[in-house]
Amino acid sequence: MRTTARIFTILMVFFLIVGTVYGLMSSLWDPAGLEPVGFAAILMLGGLSAMIAAVMGMNARRHRDRPEDDMHAPVSADAGIQGSFAPYSWWPLWCALAGAMVFLGVAAGWWIAGLGAVVAIYGVTGWVMEFSRGPYAH
Repeated sequence: MRTTARIFTILMVFFLIVGTVYGLMSSLWDPAGLEPVGFAAILMLGGLSAMIAAVMGMNARRHRDRPEDDMHAPVSADAGIQGSFAPYSWWPLWCALAGAMVFLGVAAGWWIAGLGAVVAIYGVTGWVMEFSRGPYAH
């Protein structure tokens, strides 16, 4: 986690520098004034990177070193269960279909995005509740 905290700290510094330069350059080239959306978005991206870096830094102090933090760790040090995945699940297909419908709706018509939102609610609910019913219920 220390490595992840360092990466997001570097990203924070990068986005704050780029956001400041972008704000200065856009205010110099645009006689009407500062372009507010891009400047604010890049600075907020730096703030989001700072929040992730802070959380990862706190977790790195609280927990033991991860294998990715040790330069001499073997590949087998990170072996084991990486997650729990449902076999033969159809719910990711519904979620992908919903995402495609929402993005198509932005381009073609908002009513399609509304239908995609309904399908997304159905797909996400089914995927979250998959282990609570049927043969996989605990």
